[in-house]
Amino acid sequence: MEKDDGSQAARDIGGTQPAAEQVGGEKVDVVKRVPPEPTARVVRWQAGNVDLGIEEAGTGASVLLLPALSSISSRGEMRPLLDLLAQRFRTTSVDWPGFGDRAKPQADWTPTLLSSFLTWLLSQIPAPRALVAAGHAAAYAVHHACNDPGSISRLVLIAPTWRGPLPTMMGGQRPWFARIRAAIDNPIVGPLLYRLNVSRPVVGLMAREHVYSDPEWLSGMRLSQKLAVTSAVGARHASARFVTGALDRFANREAFVDDINRLTVPILVIYGAETPRKSLAEMEALAALPNVDSLVLPHGKLALHEEFPAEVAAAVLAFLSKQA
Repeated sequence: MEKDDGSQAARDIGGTQPAAEQVGGEKVDVVKRVPPEPTARVVRWQAGNVDLGIEEAGTGASVLLLPALSSISSRGEMRPLLDLLAQRFRTTSVDWPGFGDRAKPQADWTPTLLSSFLTWLLSQIPAPRALVAAGHAAAYAVHHACNDPGSISRLVLIAPTWRGPLPTMMGGQRPWFARIRAAIDNPIVGPLLYRLNVSRPVVGLMAREHVYSDPEWLSGMRLSQKLAVTSAVGARHASARFVTGALDRFANREAFVDDINRLTVPILVIYGAETPRKSLAEMEALAALPNVDSLVLPHGKLALHEEFPAEVAAAVLAFLSKQA
């Protein structure tokens, strides 16, 4: 990633001059001042019949932050990035339909529904818009950018994935994944099965093995907040679909890569050197594409934006400040 001092971008949006920090062996820019307090509100997406939490802060060019899709994900995981980027941009973070800490209806959440939501959401945000997407949200960001090429100006993919946990483990889809979803949807046995799979021990094990570098990072209040996300009314339906791959926006790596190859907007991929092996292979394949800039942090797994927000934000600020 090329070095950029970001001074013109700072002047364009009325920001302060950035200070330089070292990230991944090079200097990148980050502003040193107290972050503005975000405004929190609830928006209703009528097409999905669901209320969603949203947070906004800062002024200037728009940056939309999309959290990952997972059983413990919410807009809260983007809050550290939102605070840092809001020092120079108008930042917005929102929960995905079916996810987050608010009650949600029982629904057969699908990639088509979530893509429709993203299209609607971007229509509510002033242009120019940069999109920063974590984890599985990266696939939706790429799909949208490819199908509506004028809707975003820059694209940042953080630890991007396109395939859910079970298909990743099994090497592809299996017919019995649908039976798992049906069991979790069942009003009698579903809640019990779901609670067993998002219990404190299971969440802790998942976090240590795949999500966070520091095995003690997800503890105390952080763990309580994650468990609250899993306990939200209706949470089990989207969670089961994510885990079994029913929310995979692409059927295979080739389709994902093909869409990225078709993009003309600047793209940055950020991931950590400690990423689990199978996911790391997918990220390295994206980083090798000729139209993609990439940055590998020396640490970090699937939630490096949450665990190491200052380093990720510094890289994002430098990338967004580059002249087109």
